[in-house]
Amino acid sequence: MSRLALLSIVLLAAAGCSGGLHSDGPAMQIYVLRSAPPSAGATGATRDATPTLQLPRPSADPGLSTELITLVRTDRRMDYFSGSRWAAQLPDIVETLAIDTLRASGAWGAVHESPSPFVSEYVLQIDIRRFEADYTEGGVAPKVHVVLDCTLARRVGRELVTNFVAEGVAQASENRMGPVVAAFESAANEALATLADRSAVALRTASTSEGR
Repeated sequence: MSRLALLSIVLLAAAGCSGGLHSDGPAMQIYVLRSAPPSAGATGATRDATPTLQLPRPSADPGLSTELITLVRTDRRMDYFSGSRWAAQLPDIVETLAIDTLRASGAWGAVHESPSPFVSEYVLQIDIRRFEADYTEGGVAPKVHVVLDCTLARRVGRELVTNFVAEGVAQASENRMGPVVAAFESAANEALATLADRSAVALRTASTSEGR
């Protein structure tokens, strides 16, 4: 009888598994960020823009190299928005946005991701220092901060060309995920516009010094 009872329990468990698990919890929401459209003065790469650039996968400060969307609470405690995430890990998101922005700037003959089969003359390393919704100022809706530490170098000899910080800040209009993600996109594009401008100026200075 004990064996029969055990067999009945196993069969009932198997039947439950075959029916699938059901959760009444909210589904995970996946968010994407888009790069800003090219400015009126940007025409894309030209024949004169011969230098090429490669972006290695960005690095990120602790807690940021994740698909989760980061927030900082009033007690300076890092946390993540529940039930929401980016479409990929944050370094991959930033790499894609940066490549799109740099390609649209017209400053480079080509911009390659990493890894790439093509050899580039310059390398731009990005370190993500901040990419968070900040609640520490006490407002109901957060202020989003994006801070990117950028290093431009020549590939040959790894000679440093310039190092700079690109920052963006945007206030979320409401304390809901839609407006918060919109603020993330605005702050990220502000920082990336600075990244494109600063790297273009550094490239022109380097090219002039080389007699191009």
